[in-house]
Amino acid sequence: LTPDEHRRAVVEFNDTAHAVPDGSLGELFSRRVAETPDAQAVTDGTLTLTYAQLDARANQFAHEVIGRGVRPGDAVGVLLERSIETVTTVLGLMKAGAVYVPLDARYPADRIRHVLADTGATIVVTDTASLPTVPRDAADVLVIDATPREEKQCEAPRVGVRSGDAAYVMYTSGSTGAPKGIVVTHGNVAALAVDPRFERAAHRRVLLHSPAAFDASTYELWVPLLGGGTVVVAPAGDLDVSALQRTVVTQEVTALWLTSSLLNVVADHAARALSGVVQVWTGGEAVSGATVQRLHAACPGLTVVDGYGPTETTTFATHHRVPRPYSGGATVPIGRPMANMRVYVLDARLRPVAPRVTGELYIAGAGVARGYLNRPAMTAERFVADPFGVEPGARMYRTGDLVRRDAGGDLEYVGRADQQVKVRGFRIEPGEVEHVLAEHPAVGQAAVVAHHDQSGSTRLIAYIVPDTDGPTGDEEERDQIGEWQSLYDSLYSAPGSTLGEDFSGWNSSYDGEPIPLPEMREWRAATLERIRALRPGRVLEIGVGTGLLLSALAPECEEYWGTDFSPVVVAQLQRHIDADPELARRVTLRVQAAHEHGDLPQGHFDTIVVNSVAQYFPNGGYLTQVVEQAF
Repeated sequence: LTPDEHRRAVVEFNDTAHAVPDGSLGELFSRRVAETPDAQAVTDGTLTLTYAQLDARANQFAHEVIGRGVRPGDAVGVLLERSIETVTTVLGLMKAGAVYVPLDARYPADRIRHVLADTGATIVVTDTASLPTVPRDAADVLVIDATPREEKQCEAPRVGVRSGDAAYVMYTSGSTGAPKGIVVTHGNVAALAVDPRFERAAHRRVLLHSPAAFDASTYELWVPLLGGGTVVVAPAGDLDVSALQRTVVTQEVTALWLTSSLLNVVADHAARALSGVVQVWTGGEAVSGATVQRLHAACPGLTVVDGYGPTETTTFATHHRVPRPYSGGATVPIGRPMANMRVYVLDARLRPVAPRVTGELYIAGAGVARGYLNRPAMTAERFVADPFGVEPGARMYRTGDLVRRDAGGDLEYVGRADQQVKVRGFRIEPGEVEHVLAEHPAVGQAAVVAHHDQSGSTRLIAYIVPDTDGPTGDEEERDQIGEWQSLYDSLYSAPGSTLGEDFSGWNSSYDGEPIPLPEMREWRAATLERIRALRPGRVLEIGVGTGLLLSALAPECEEYWGTDFSPVVVAQLQRHIDADPELARRVTLRVQAAHEHGDLPQGHFDTIVVNSVAQYFPNGGYLTQVVEQAF
């Protein structure tokens, strides 16, 4: 780069300075209480607490945990259903100087044990509904709804908490099989919460609905609490679209976060739910330009903001306020840095790259977390010295994300420099899944890849090499077959194409991309040639699928029977058959697994086709069983 280009990329692009008040989160909240004690702080639609009332409850809880031996810097596990008590608990822990460790009841028991052991948590705060999920060997358990508390005024505990102290430890996927904890400070959260991009008018009522262990909850909780707004607590549990719509509308939510995958669903099925919302922040995965256009058309007053940032940089590092009308590409840019954040697009030698050139994204600034708990080597690898920083000891986080600047200067997400993927906003290391799979006694080797189905959803697909030393029982075989059935029911749930031309799901095992259609058609032609050489008259095809072979062979046969275990694919294929009287006269379809023969005529067929479906059979013995029964 020329000196001018270097200055624009490193200095001007990152001119984001904004004053951040010094103090812990508890202190900053107390200042807000002093300013607006009677304003609504939190509501669930039934109960509403003012700032003064929430402050009193949080102070009381802080004294309670201190009385149980919690000292500044101690980790406290929190496993609660979403409620006002969740807000009280987190705020109280901040006032006590404790380190909040959010847990999720959906976690496997071993993961919860690992998190508690890794953080050294001496106490777990839970409720009656979540108590069965708490490990029995947890040191101390506080069940907050087991005994009613007396409402009493309590002063804030006199505990010294500084902005550089740890506020929470949040865990993300780890490539070695063990999740890694990210230590985020009070100052990190405060810098996010006071960012002027969270406009006060838009954030009057912010929906709290993300899982506590997902860092979007940091935005949902602290942006309204430190900005004078109201936290609107969604009902406990996972929200479907109708419940989300009901909550947003009845509680008059003005701002919320939605993962891009959930935003797609809302735009398709309940766009009017956001008609009263001022801002929706979205991200976690690529944000669809078509989705934004649908929302703009349905909700004239809505602003969509693409918010990007790993947990290591405290929820959001960049943002892109999508203009109206949106005329950009299929994927919305991730934009420009948030307040007090700096972003660099660098090559392998940590040099800034030119516009439109792809490089790795590095993030510096007030949101960069302290590092990984108990992992100094990994911290040193990912949190590196910032060669462009002006303050001594400045660090930047190496994201592993590949980006480039577009013609307007906004950052565009290109992909990953490693194998990490995102599913519904959650970072997933396929290596962690592979590690767990490989521990199963029946698995010899495992590989995990991300798969994008016809609806645009991302799912993880695991491929395994069985350990053939042990026997496989009938029940295990049936379980494997049932899992494949569930997969294919979803794979073929989108509208089909022309009969014999639906090659859905045929992806390369090497790069995960769809196999080019010319190659697929060449394979099909070769297969048809081999079958026609047998001069088939009465055919049974086991695993008929979308009719890739049936469409060409059936018109040449007296009868053509096809079976498949997916009712979805059979129903779609039957519609094609019914539309052609000649095919309808010759073809009979059945929904059944390969080993099930039901009312199929015995000794009737002169040709039996078991084609690519064989690769999904549980083992060689199952294949033998299918062939023998077919004859």
